[in-house]
Amino acid sequence: MIRALSPLPFALVLAHALALAGCGEEPAAKTGGDPLAADPLLAAALHDPLMTDPDLSHRNEANAVLTVPASHALPPLRRSEEAAQAAREAARLELLEGGRIPELPRAGAAKGPDGFAGAPTASAMLAAAGAPGRCTRGLEAGFAFAADLPAMARIMPHGMVRAAAGGTACGARAVRYLTPAAAEDVLQYHFTRAARAGTAPRLHDAPVRMVAASGEGGAMLVAVGAGPGALTAVDIVWWRP
Repeated sequence: MIRALSPLPFALVLAHALALAGCGEEPAAKTGGDPLAADPLLAAALHDPLMTDPDLSHRNEANAVLTVPASHALPPLRRSEEAAQAAREAARLELLEGGRIPELPRAGAAKGPDGFAGAPTASAMLAAAGAPGRCTRGLEAGFAFAADLPAMARIMPHGMVRAAAGGTACGARAVRYLTPAAAEDVLQYHFTRAARAGTAPRLHDAPVRMVAASGEGGAMLVAVGAGPGALTAVDIVWWRP
């Protein structure tokens, strides 16, 4: 007489088979090959919400457009001699593609604009730099504006964007970034880019170290100073006259 199979052993066999099958599977990749998962700055640039308030203060904890909330995911940046040298070499290699790098001239006796470095909003930065009032209207905040800078105002290699804003009026842009590079290397980078855009850049030592330029390629002001963690802090505004 043939006895029927008991359902309990069959269930155990089935469970054992499924467990063995699971052991042979490759673990799923954590990022799924998604470049955004490996680049939080790019992800922020693509997904960061834009704001239409002229002062861009809705999400800003200090009522200042260019203050970055702690929740923003930004790549870490630490100051070291190796990092400073790497940033300098990357900048020089980029500039050498366009020809010889000019020597940085001495700063003129004239002062640069007051109130630019440390201005609390993008509107205030542009106004202090001398941009027309219409350029400050309709500004929006978003990291994507840092990737949309013209060649003369491009961010130095190895720089980390802290905040950015822009608008359609005058094509205005305002960006703050940090770099491990020395202040002198930052000034030379922005001075050279401005000169190659057909402008006549000028250096100022007061109220802070600055590069100012204007011409057919646009108008730009760059201020360089001490940043957190011994990094160099850079403020840039650009607009189309």
